[in-house]
Amino acid sequence: MIAAHVHDALRQVRELKLRVLDSQMFTGYSGRVRAVAGGASLLAAVIMSRSGFPATARAHLVGWGVVLAVAVIANYAALIVWFVTTSGPRRDVRRLMPTVDALPPLAVGAILSVVMVLQGMVDLLPGTWMCLYGLTNLASRRVLPKAMWLVGLYYIACGVVLFVTPGFTFTNPWPMGIAFCVGEVVGGFIFHRNRVPNGSIQSFVAGREQS
Repeated sequence: MIAAHVHDALRQVRELKLRVLDSQMFTGYSGRVRAVAGGASLLAAVIMSRSGFPATARAHLVGWGVVLAVAVIANYAALIVWFVTTSGPRRDVRRLMPTVDALPPLAVGAILSVVMVLQGMVDLLPGTWMCLYGLTNLASRRVLPKAMWLVGLYYIACGVVLFVTPGFTFTNPWPMGIAFCVGEVVGGFIFHRNRVPNGSIQSFVAGREQS
């Protein structure tokens, strides 16, 4: 009898723990949209590497600016749809805080980008963007899937490689296109696999109990 009560108490503790983790895990980012944004980066590299595309820093700034705009609009549109279609206590504006945590690195990236362009240091832009984008992936690490740590470190490592690569120029779009394509596709896959549907925590607990 005592053993049965202990077993029941442990089951309730495990269920409570899983409920807490489920409430803390941020699932607002769309893995599919993120993967599509990665594909857009590679497509941009293909377009900007063609002979007919102007080999100037200004043209490449515009090209990557278009990619950024498309990615931001698509990701935040998917985020809004997720929030609006979420029902019950999960529909709490406080659950959007991970998106706020990502803003400081992005804001610093925007400031540094302006400074580098004005100072004629455009060749440092890709490395800077990658490092700061890596930090945005680490900023909300406590509420994102654990594997996103690796994605953040991957971007930082790519940025460092560009910083120390001799002869790299901003008008070479392939490092940016490949790095962001790989990072966003992998990140999108991680988000897609770790998005927990409403109510799935109960079935997960039940499965654990049966095993």
